[in-house]
Amino acid sequence: MADSTFDIVSKVDQMEADNALHQAQKEIAQRYDFKNVGASIEQSGEKVLLKANSEERVKAILEVFEAKLIKRGISLRSLDAGEPYASGKEFRLEASMKAGIDQENAKKINKIIRDEAPKSVKTQIQGDELRVSSKSRDDLQATMALLKGKDLDVALQYTNFR
Repeated sequence: MADSTFDIVSKVDQMEADNALHQAQKEIAQRYDFKNVGASIEQSGEKVLLKANSEERVKAILEVFEAKLIKRGISLRSLDAGEPYASGKEFRLEASMKAGIDQENAKKINKIIRDEAPKSVKTQIQGDELRVSSKSRDDLQATMALLKGKDLDVALQYTNFR
């Protein structure tokens, strides 16, 4: 019997992220506390740029955007938001969406699986994703449950379960 496998990936549905951005733009345009403060949120390339006339307002815009991401089913671990900084008369904050599992986190996940998962489970790092294989499907499901219980820096999805 062939091994059963699944892939551990960290991807963001770009359409859902765009929808969350547009919903946040609409809410910011309509809310009274954002009137006449130069509040805006826009996408520039891979980054999302938040602007307002004070640091507190920029953080409030970020909270609105985070709420929209959560509503759309996107984990906040995928959002990499910087600190607000002054730029002329306005404050700005740059945020970006993280996709893929970097080498450091892949090694961390690999170590967790090696140390705590059932012994029949094997892992391979393949670029920005991990392939997990075992003869037993139950062991693979136990591995998924183990990783869901861990507090990792990346949002994980499990795909290609065979």
